[in-house]
Order: sequence, then structure tokens, then C-alpha cells
Amino acid sequence: MTRTAHRIRNLTTAAATAAGLLLVATGCSSDGGGSGEAAGGVPVVKKGKLTTCTHLPYPPFQSEQNGKVVGFDVSLIDLVAKNLKVEQKILDTPFENFKTGAFLNSGECDLAAAGMTITDERKKNVDFSVPYFDATQALLATKKSGITSLADLKAKGKKLGAQAETTGESYATGKGFNPVAFESSDAVLNGLRTGQVDAVVIDYPVVQGWLKDKANADRFALVENISTGERYGFSVKKGNTKLLAAIDKAITDAKADGTYKKIYEQWIGPLPKAQR
Repeated sequence: MTRTAHRIRNLTTAAATAAGLLLVATGCSSDGGGSGEAAGGVPVVKKGKLTTCTHLPYPPFQSEQNGKVVGFDVSLIDLVAKNLKVEQKILDTPFENFKTGAFLNSGECDLAAAGMTITDERKKNVDFSVPYFDATQALLATKKSGITSLADLKAKGKKLGAQAETTGESYATGKGFNPVAFESSDAVLNGLRTGQVDAVVIDYPVVQGWLKDKANADRFALVENISTGERYGFSVKKGNTKLLAAIDKAITDAKADGTYKKIYEQWIGPLPKAQR
């Protein structure tokens, strides 16, 4: 998820950032004392908890529904927490910090789960799990724009938007665009709705979710799927080998026993044959 000089921030995220960190707990128990160990001697920053940094909202990977954070990433990390005999706790944090591993290094979180693409640049600052999701980008445009592709958008001089600090933004920049950068996926869609941009580049599963809403489907069209070879991974502080091994095991086991397929179909849709 790369930065441009332009920023259009929604008020909710800006307020949360200004306040520091917005705590969203997936369970109902209170924080345990200080740091501790989970099952198997895995270190955790809060006793009895597996603390996950994310960036809300980013459906279907993580979003708040009825006061609880849910989604594809959340369900997978719940499997890790179950194996470690602890409860997952989620912190909503600014996405730009994910590339640097800031909240992992400061001891705020045990891991980061935010639909984050594994890149060589990010590997310099954090350690990634095995890939858990094969991703593609998508170009979504207003129907009235008549846009048929990225090349057509450029030829017509239309405005392109993307989420700040994302690989979608980086891809657009690499193709010669100067995209308007939005703070969250909700802000991206709002920018499209309000005419701030004519089209956006963002992860395909996010677009899939948007177009399930008839109001969105009536106004916007999926113009182009963009294969970038991206794969998502969960990240931990460099050198945190025990937690990394626990995450890798949970993902591998879930794919082997069918749990991954069930979670994928619940939050995203039919699992592609190539990923089974």
C-alpha cells in the first residue's frame, strides 16, 4: 500500500491518528499486565493477548461491523491466537508505519495484518510470514467517465486515485501517473463518489466488495484487472522467529485441513483452483 505529495484524509482516521492509537478489541476481556509468553514460549507484548496492528477500514480483510473488527485477515490471525492459547487484540494504526515496522519495534504490537504486499523493500524492516493471499489490482471508474483502461484514462487526462502507501499507488506512479492519495479505502471510494477522481487503482478484492452494493454497481464499473504478481503476508519484528513459525504453521495447517478455504469463501468468494 507509496506516498505522494497530495493527501486527502478522512476525519475519522485523522482523529484516530492524532489521538495516537485507536484500540479495537476482538474479545471482551481487559488487557493483561505487561509482556508475557504464549503457548510454546512465544513472546507476546501483552500477557494473554496476541496484539495485531492493522489499518481500518480495509474490507474484506479487516473492517468494523457492529462494534467488532472482522475480516479475512482477522479470521486467519484468530487461528494463530487459538493455537497460542491467547486472545487476539487489534490496534488501528496508520498504514505508513507498516513499511518501517515502527509499531512492532516499539512493542505496541506483536504482528501486523493489513492486506500488506510482501516486497523486498519492506523485508528490510520486517520479517514476513509465508504468503497467505495472491492479490491483483483493479481499475474502478465511474461509468459516466467512459474510461476503458489505464491507457485510456491517461489519454483522456482524467484523474486517478489510490490509497496512500499502497502498492496500488506505487503501481500507478510507476506507470507515469500522479495519483491523488487517500488515507483509507473508504476515503478512496468517497473520492470516486464525490468526483475528486474519475478512477481508482486498488486491490481487486476490495473492488469486489464495493460492487456487491447495488448503489455502487449502478455508478461504477470494473474497467481492468491488473496482474502484478503481488502476494500478501503478515509481518513481525525482525528476528521474532517463534511467532513467525507459529503464524506460518497456522496458515499451512489451515490450507491443508480446509479451514483456509472456508474462511476465504466467507470473506472473499470462491477460492481459485490455483490456490487450492
